[in-house]
Amino acid sequence: MMRELLYHYYDESTGPFVNLSDLEVDEAERVLSNIRLNKKGFASKRSVDYLQIRRSLELKAREIFVSKGGKASRSHPHYMTLGKCPWLLDWYPLGKELEIPIYEFETDNISFTYGDLFPTMRYQDGKPYRKQVYTLNEIRKVINEFGLPQVWNFDGDKGPERYIEVQIWDDKPLCNWKITNQLFN
Repeated sequence: MMRELLYHYYDESTGPFVNLSDLEVDEAERVLSNIRLNKKGFASKRSVDYLQIRRSLELKAREIFVSKGGKASRSHPHYMTLGKCPWLLDWYPLGKELEIPIYEFETDNISFTYGDLFPTMRYQDGKPYRKQVYTLNEIRKVINEFGLPQVWNFDGDKGPERYIEVQIWDDKPLCNWKITNQLFN
């Protein structure tokens, strides 16, 4: 098993763990419209119904996670990846990467999808990891069977799986990282 590090990718201008889903619907739409208007990074290409779909998928992921005994104090997760994915830096005009060891998190506050939440929950190609949300022990088994997507599908030419997404359902372990990052920016 690889050394388990979680990575968060974000834009330097906003800082880490700034989340559209934390905003009221109207405010989130306004922010996303501004991003689209200014053609800022990957988010500027998102569809008009993106936020509606995102909130629906986040709710579904939360329900599955909680049904497995997970504890979700947040309504919507923060996102990270299991393992490094440097190409995600290109999603942002001023891309930054934050690395946090997995042991900083309580295992019952984090869930995983084999790939980004959107294709994982929406693609219908019969792969066994579709529509699944995993605990840490479960995702380790999936990785043992299928490998890390960022290794076997680095260029994205073998499907939508490009990384293992981590959903963080508690703010507490992120507080120190937010403060530390603000001190160095």
